[in-house]
Amino acid sequence: MNASGRGPMLEILNLSHRYGAVVAVDNVSLSVEPGEFLTILGESGSGKTTILRVIAGLERPTSVARLAIAGEDVRDLPAAKRNCTTVFQNYALFPHMSVGENVAYGLSVRGVPAADARREALKTLDIVRLSGMEDRRVAQLSGGQKQRAALARCLITRPAIMLLDEPLGALDERLRLDMQSELVELRRRLGMTFHLYHA
Repeated sequence: MNASGRGPMLEILNLSHRYGAVVAVDNVSLSVEPGEFLTILGESGSGKTTILRVIAGLERPTSVARLAIAGEDVRDLPAAKRNCTTVFQNYALFPHMSVGENVAYGLSVRGVPAADARREALKTLDIVRLSGMEDRRVAQLSGGQKQRAALARCLITRPAIMLLDEPLGALDERLRLDMQSELVELRRRLGMTFHLYHA
């Protein structure tokens, strides 16, 4: 939350972005309260991924009057300094690392000692029902297990916001429905402020 403990978890005011002459996002404003699930819907090319990339700090917008996470203006902050993480459709797991190493990666790059990072990774893997799989390689996981590992890697840093960029698109219908239910339950159980889900 913001410094007063009140107010939206995410604020975007008058966001516009162009790629040359192409307008990808045209004057978008939104406000998301703590605990909300926000879904952005639209056809391909309507700017959904661009909005997520701007929030995450992976794209610098052409213009935006305000972009704040938990009350902090993040317009000039690099991605690594923003209190949010992103789960991509292709999961972006490192194939040369074990599942446990993938999950611990976010803590490792923050300078957390290896033993502590591994301990937290094991706890987080338990949350997403992957206990006992920490030493497996990514290639040994099913699609649903890869999705859970990607979620665990984001959850371990306890972000204020989790951005999900079509993370269920590669799963079959049954797994997709199961993971949707799990995402809702994880948000409730962990008290995360909200997930932003691009579908």
